[in-house]
Amino acid sequence: MLKTSGLLNCKANANPKREKSNRERCGWFVLKVLFMGTPEIAAAILETLIADATHELLAVVTQPDKPKGRGHEMAFPPVKEVALAHGIPVLQPEKIRNAEFLDEIKKWNPDIIAVAAYGKLLPKELLLLPRLGCINVHASLLPKYRGASPIQWAVINGEKKSGVTIMHMAEQMDTGDIILSKEVELSEEETAGSLHDKLAKLGGPALLEAMQLLELGQAPRISQKEEEATYVKMLDKSIGNLNFHQPAELLERYIRGLNPWPSAYTKLDGKTVKFWRARTFSAGHLPKEAKTADPGTVVAIERDGFGILTGDGILFITELQMEGKKRMAAEEFLRGYPLKTGTLLRN
Repeated sequence: MLKTSGLLNCKANANPKREKSNRERCGWFVLKVLFMGTPEIAAAILETLIADATHELLAVVTQPDKPKGRGHEMAFPPVKEVALAHGIPVLQPEKIRNAEFLDEIKKWNPDIIAVAAYGKLLPKELLLLPRLGCINVHASLLPKYRGASPIQWAVINGEKKSGVTIMHMAEQMDTGDIILSKEVELSEEETAGSLHDKLAKLGGPALLEAMQLLELGQAPRISQKEEEATYVKMLDKSIGNLNFHQPAELLERYIRGLNPWPSAYTKLDGKTVKFWRARTFSAGHLPKEAKTADPGTVVAIERDGFGILTGDGILFITELQMEGKKRMAAEEFLRGYPLKTGTLLRN
C-alpha cells in the first residue's frame, strides 16, 4: 500500500553522491517536472511543489505578461512571480504549438508535465512528450464543471461540495481519465474567493500524491462519465449585470459567486453599484403596493441594509460599493446616501 507520508519524509538530495541511496531508500525516483500555469491558484500549487522539494522543477511555462489596472502597465502572471522569486526558469510562448517552443521543451526532457489553469489546450505532440505524460489539476469534481470557471459556477449553482481533480490530460478540454479527486464542503456564505483559496490549498498536495502514484506505476485511469459532464465558459463582466426578475436566492448566489471578480452590479441613479454581501427574505410581509412594484425596486430600508424586490422574494443588501468609492457596509452607505423606497435599480 502506498504511504503518502513518504512525500514528506523523502526529499531530493542536492548531493549527487547521496542521491541514488536516497531514491532507493524512498522506493521512488525524483521526477524532472515541467510546470505550466498562469493565475493565482496555479501559483499557490507551484509554491507547494517548491516547498515540498521532492522533485526537480526544471522550468515554468506561463502566459505572456499583460497590461493591468488603470495605467495598463505590464504585469507578470502570478506563476511567473513565484518562479522568479525561487530562481526557476520561465518560458512565456505566444503560441505553444510553435515548433521552436516544442523543441525547447524536448531539450528539457521532463519526466512529467504538471498543468494547473494554464489557459490553453496542449497540442498532442506536447501531451505525448514526457515519459509519464501530462497531468492537470482542475478546480472541480469532474466530470462536472469542465472549462474555465468551475469555482464561480459551483457557488452560483448552490453546490454543497466541490474539490480538485487530478487527471491524465487528453486533447479535448478536461476529458482525461481521473487519477484522484479531493473534496471540500461549501459553507452557506461561500464566495468564489474563499472557495478558490480552499482549492488552491488542496491542489498542491493532491498533485504531489498523483505524481508519486504515477512514478510507482499505481496511478489509476478512471474514465469520466460523459452523461454527467457539464461545461462552463470563461466569465466576462457582463455576467454580473443583475436581472431582478430572477429569484432572490439565485441573485444572492450570483453576488457570492462573482466575488471578487467580475462582481455583481446594477445601476443606482445612473451610477454603477456593486453588491458584495446580501441575504434573502420572503416578500410575504410587504404591503400590497410594494408586492406589485417592478422587480428591482427598493421596497424596504433598515438600519443595516435595504431590500430590493425580485422575481421571487427580497434581496437584502448589506455590503456594497458605489462607483468610484470604497467597499462599505450598507449601514455606512445609508448614513450618507439619500436612498428612498420606490427607487428603481436597473441598467
